[in-house]
Amino acid sequence: MLFNSLHFLLFFPTVCAIYYLLPFLKLRNLFLLIASYYFYMNWEPVYALLLLSSTIITYLAAIGLSMKKCKKRKKLILVFSLIINLAVLFLFKYYNFVAENLTSLLTNLGVAIQMPNFELLLPVGISFYIFQALGYLIDVYKGKTVVEKNFFTYALFVSFFPQLVAGPIERSTNLLHQFKVKHTFSYDNIMSGICMMLWGYFLKLVLADRCALYVNIIFNNVAFHNGGSFLLASLFFPFQIYGDFAGYSMVAIGVAKILGFNLMENFRRPYFATTVSEFWHRWHISLSTWFKDYLYIPLGGNRVGMLRGYLNIMITFIVSGIWHGANWTFVIWGTIHGVLQCIEKFLGWNKIKWNGINRIIHWALTFCVVCLAWIFFRANTMGDAMYIMKRIFTDIAMPYMRVADFLAIALALLIVFFKELLDEYGSKIRISDSPIWIVRHFYIAVMVAFIILLGVLNGDQFIYFQF
Repeated sequence: MLFNSLHFLLFFPTVCAIYYLLPFLKLRNLFLLIASYYFYMNWEPVYALLLLSSTIITYLAAIGLSMKKCKKRKKLILVFSLIINLAVLFLFKYYNFVAENLTSLLTNLGVAIQMPNFELLLPVGISFYIFQALGYLIDVYKGKTVVEKNFFTYALFVSFFPQLVAGPIERSTNLLHQFKVKHTFSYDNIMSGICMMLWGYFLKLVLADRCALYVNIIFNNVAFHNGGSFLLASLFFPFQIYGDFAGYSMVAIGVAKILGFNLMENFRRPYFATTVSEFWHRWHISLSTWFKDYLYIPLGGNRVGMLRGYLNIMITFIVSGIWHGANWTFVIWGTIHGVLQCIEKFLGWNKIKWNGINRIIHWALTFCVVCLAWIFFRANTMGDAMYIMKRIFTDIAMPYMRVADFLAIALALLIVFFKELLDEYGSKIRISDSPIWIVRHFYIAVMVAFIILLGVLNGDQFIYFQF
């Protein structure tokens, strides 16, 4: 079920009404659990079994960890659970990619072998909910969180519908305890959540989907376009993916807010970053902090020697690239970000707070390299990516685009820029959090008008659903 579908616009108010009408906390949680599985099963009902299986495995493993005193046995339980969950992820997301590349490699070495291929549909959100469950399990192992013995409460933590299929990837320390509180109906929460949702819908329907109309045509047909078209599409795609993913996150946070839950911030104006390192402190925060806490730091982080520290950065970002998809384009994208951060660390840029003209120069440099890296992320194949990179600055010609579409995107970007400029440098009191009812209602009316007039209302799927 998509957030930008009529189905969801009927589903969510119904869930809210029933949730607040139920008198007991246990009934509310059970209802939310059923609603969350219904939400997920609208894509492919059978894959709810994978969600349930991952939930059961990590739940039982966490119970086992809490009962065992021997460190070796606890580690064995943890490793066993990690292997099972990651094996499921590998089978559905990476097996065919590995099989194809291994077959190709062996063929080139003169070994005739054909690995079997499985035609499996990638379950929506599998990377998100598996990482959330594994984060909880690792926290239990490390003693950072108390084991949840109520299965239904834990199952709701893993499957909570606002953030189930595309994050934020929540931590048990933030979300799990919120299911143990009976949330009361709050006008402020309702209005604040609605404003967040509308801003998310604006980012998705007006900014992202408007950009997508041009970007998808260019990137899906690279042989028929020139450097000018590639350049414009490569400038639009960063805003498409930002509007798409940040928009989803903002709708998810707003939906949860209306129900009384507080989800973690997932985006913090990433294109205001002055270094690539800062970009990753602002972009997909729930994933970047997950990799930091559960991969980078366990590898030794920056507490090891210089070369080992650089290696840890590279491993973390290559794995981050692979997490996004089974394609060499994602591996290269992650590698680029890892290399750039190693360079910044070597130069000491990651510790400097730039001001004045230096800030502008480093912002422009960061934005340009991030945009170039996005080309590999968006390209369908490595061949397409290299074709674009070869021609983007050499085969320059004036790109064609309808004036109305260009003006709509320009207006959307202008609105986003000033909104985020206010959030970054202006008053700490945001429009969406303002207690003045007239301001909130005016904001809602304006956002609804923009979405209806400028939005692409065809119910396009969110980009990150494929990850």
